[in-house]
Amino acid sequence: MERLPLRTVAGYGAGDFAFNLAFSLSTSFLLYYYTDVAGISAAAVGTMFLVVRLWDAFADLLAGRLVDRTMTRWGKFRPFIMFGAVPLLFMSFLVFHVPTSFDAGMKLLYAYATYAVLGLVYSLVNIPYGSLASAVTQSVHERAKLVAARAFGAGIGGVVLTFVVGHFISELRGQKTLIKGPEDLVAYQAAVQGVFTKVTLAFIVVGSIAFFFTAWACRERVVRTQPRISIVETFGTLRSNKPLAYLCGSSFFYLIGVFAVGGTTAFYAQYVLGNIGLVGIITLVNTGISLVITPFIPKIIDLFGKKNVFQYCGLFTIVGGVGLFLAPANLFWLVLVTLAIKGIGASLINTVMFGLEADTVEYGEWKTGRRSEGATYALFSFTRKVTQSIGGAVGAWALAIGGYIAASAANPSPVQPDSAIIAIKATIGLLPAAAALIAMLIFIRYPLTDARFKQIRNETEARKLALLTEHDEKPEDFITPDHKA
Repeated sequence: MERLPLRTVAGYGAGDFAFNLAFSLSTSFLLYYYTDVAGISAAAVGTMFLVVRLWDAFADLLAGRLVDRTMTRWGKFRPFIMFGAVPLLFMSFLVFHVPTSFDAGMKLLYAYATYAVLGLVYSLVNIPYGSLASAVTQSVHERAKLVAARAFGAGIGGVVLTFVVGHFISELRGQKTLIKGPEDLVAYQAAVQGVFTKVTLAFIVVGSIAFFFTAWACRERVVRTQPRISIVETFGTLRSNKPLAYLCGSSFFYLIGVFAVGGTTAFYAQYVLGNIGLVGIITLVNTGISLVITPFIPKIIDLFGKKNVFQYCGLFTIVGGVGLFLAPANLFWLVLVTLAIKGIGASLINTVMFGLEADTVEYGEWKTGRRSEGATYALFSFTRKVTQSIGGAVGAWALAIGGYIAASAANPSPVQPDSAIIAIKATIGLLPAAAALIAMLIFIRYPLTDARFKQIRNETEARKLALLTEHDEKPEDFITPDHKA
């Protein structure tokens, strides 16, 4: 319940900054890279996204069990962050390095293999990181600081990488317009490959530094009387956690729209607005709006409560999404306004949901007497990965249904049909709006207000203190030595 030091808040934010160097790069550019650089068909990529991201979801459950079974002198969570950072970022490099010497079948197999391994390593680092917030503090206000710092770090990571990649790709735009034959296409693809190679190598260094800062700065302070729990106890905790069920159900639909948009942004800039170089500006307005609003989220939560903020932030997505679909490409200022409105909704959704998830850990402990951060966050992340799978596949399939034509040796500079343009606009605008409406209807039944959370937390901590007193033990005896203040 103590006020968190600045290094802890900044350190937690640095973790999501590092994750986004790998994660946002793939959500924003992997579909574009696979189709226009590696030469894999959009339909094949869509199916791969569905299969591999479903695998990622089950990898989260495995990681959750490993976390709940782990206890070391460094705590439950830090070892995964410390030892998984470099492998995670190196796998991102391999994903964006499809060998040009491979034929179409081998390229697709390589994409499946590297993307699947990236997802597994991501789970082994991300589940402990996400679980860490509920172990650092039990204060509503201090947790709001952590999730705001996380969103701020993610926003910086997303904007930085998009501007870096977007800047280089914009410089190559002139070369793309001059493509006349297979040789020109190969030269363009090699130039873009060089961009992704340099960027992912640089991210290995920068991201590793950020991860190690997180591991150093974030200390586990919440008292746990049971360091490890069995799989039977884990399922018992999850089965009785109604707030987690409603949160996962609502997040499922919110995130369908978010993940479908990620892979469509580059296509929207290139084929709707006619300038791939505008990806940077789009990301600055759509994602970077989080850098403006995130510092105010703790105060917004204090005023309205997490439940109300999460319930009604979908209105921004609905208004912005419909407006973006209807906005003419020649009115770029209107496109930016609708993107900003939509970005406010996405920022609030992606920030507050992590605070809500941490609260459901306390509810599960209050209900069953067992604290299961790993499995609780893993189930929440499982939902996110399933939606990532479906959302990413929907974005790719929408291109295929709309008749999108990928660049090839036979057609190195294709002209897209009107149906493909409509599909791109619907995916980036109407789909998130419809998904947000469904999410809002589900979340109405979420029972855990901030006032109710505080009551549950206090009851649980009183029970634990009584148990320790009965056995003549002290709370600090149950904090890992390396994490004591």
